[in-house]
Amino acid sequence: MKGTLLIVIVFILGCVAGWSGLVDADIAGGDVAMYVLYVLIFLVGVSMGSQNLKDMLKSVRPQLFLLPVATILGSLVFSAAISLVLAGWNVAECLAVGSGLGYYSLSSVLISQYCEPSLGAQVAAELGTIALLTNIFRELFTLTAAPLLCKYFSPFAPIASAGATAMDVCLPVILRVSGSSFLPAAVVSGVLTDFSVPFLVSFFCSFV
Repeated sequence: MKGTLLIVIVFILGCVAGWSGLVDADIAGGDVAMYVLYVLIFLVGVSMGSQNLKDMLKSVRPQLFLLPVATILGSLVFSAAISLVLAGWNVAECLAVGSGLGYYSLSSVLISQYCEPSLGAQVAAELGTIALLTNIFRELFTLTAAPLLCKYFSPFAPIASAGATAMDVCLPVILRVSGSSFLPAAVVSGVLTDFSVPFLVSFFCSFV
């Protein structure tokens, strides 16, 4: 929770810096943003490579692979459904946001970069900001509502709610409420959803 609140504070400070003119928009965008994107994608690989996936996969049942599939499909279905009540954002844009699956930093940068040619810099930045906030709120919801999700739905529910953060930020909460036996499920689901984010976001951005 503390780490997520720090992210929110840094985001607010960035908004204040941009609004006040302390940071030049040309510096914050363009090549600098692309280099940040490269670093984030590199960190995705480091995060996945740091997991002992071979031993982890040997210890899980094949049925557990349905969990990340259900998590991804559920996120996309509800993202598409919400586009029906949101004015100004179409299905592809909502699906791009929903494809972040909790990975707020990477998805927001990807959306801002890939949607800029079709939407313009300002609108693309707005959509990237929506992706950032949406996925931060997803993480915050999981951290606070995990006990209720586990009690009223299933021990797998907090894992699905966490999305890509099931293997890192939300993992301690998941293990506390669902039990340590759900560690393989959380890691496998987190790794696979994490891996899918760059592909899904870029795919849906191509239709914007």
